[in-house]
Amino acid sequence: MSMIRLVNMTKRFGKTVAVKNADLEIEKGEFVVFLGPSGCGKTTTLRCIAGLENPEEGEIYIDNELVNDLPTLERDVGFVFQHYALFPHMNAYQNISFPLRAMKHKKSYIEREVMKVAELLRIEKILQLKPSHLSGGDLQSVALARALVIKPKVFLLDEPLSTLDAEFREEARTMIKKIHIEIGATTIYVTHDQMEAMAIADRIVTMNLGEIQQIDAPEYVYHNPVNIFVANFLGSPGMNFIDCSLEGDNTLKLGLDGKILQINEKIVKKIKAVREGKALLMMGIRPEDIKLSFKKDVYGFDMEVTIVEEIGPENIINLRSGDHVVKVLTDPDTLPETGETVWAVPDQDKIRIFDQQTQKEIL
Repeated sequence: MSMIRLVNMTKRFGKTVAVKNADLEIEKGEFVVFLGPSGCGKTTTLRCIAGLENPEEGEIYIDNELVNDLPTLERDVGFVFQHYALFPHMNAYQNISFPLRAMKHKKSYIEREVMKVAELLRIEKILQLKPSHLSGGDLQSVALARALVIKPKVFLLDEPLSTLDAEFREEARTMIKKIHIEIGATTIYVTHDQMEAMAIADRIVTMNLGEIQQIDAPEYVYHNPVNIFVANFLGSPGMNFIDCSLEGDNTLKLGLDGKILQINEKIVKKIKAVREGKALLMMGIRPEDIKLSFKKDVYGFDMEVTIVEEIGPENIINLRSGDHVVKVLTDPDTLPETGETVWAVPDQDKIRIFDQQTQKEIL
């Protein structure tokens, strides 16, 4: 059963369309991440669900109830902003208990519920401290506790980790996922960090220019992007893109000084089914899906090694042919010499083919 449903939702700010025709269903208990660059509409979509913004078109349902005209307080959502928005004159306990006091719950109930979330987040020892005496990680934990204490149907997180340093961010990310597993609340999490999204999401909603591009499990989105934008946005280093066209029965002519790559029948059939002749395509291949060969390989293409980046558990090998650069991830023992010629051999099962005109994936 869907807990959240958007039906053809559009939000404008003046002449700017911030969110365009969003259709989305989120199941009860799911952890869904809205992912995309700054200005793509992810936070605006979240704010519409929360009731902080009103869409001009479309419908928003929470637990099968149409909520377009309901104020935020009646939507049963917990919201954590990018900036924690804690009351500076209140200590952590008072900040966490504030929404329960506003709802006029009994003192005994408030104390019990605050201590429950404090224990869950392991912040019992800081409850008497004011925000000015808390670390970034503690501030984030108090903000989470304040949202959790009302036991919302839906938990909304707007880039809650973006102000933390790398060490705290990784720890907090694990904590948020752990909390979700323990309480089971339907959760929407907004981020521009694709590594963060891959690590915590049940499903990723990838957005760009106000439109939803793809909705699926992290691994599926990573390996089967629907278009060049999604393929390029996920992954570090990002996917390699090479202009290409079908030549003959089983070869691709690459935009690498006319180099030829032999391909299998599966790829040929797919290209022929949707494109004719020498129409321009784009081949995409992720750095980890390329192997290096130190001798000629017809299923690869020769390039010159320009830079070798040793980053501990793996190396990033930068290859060049003319103005084109291809990045390859290798094990730490693979260390070609700068200036050496090698053959980049893509895994044929991992090759993606895109239509250059529509930017959409065809394989």
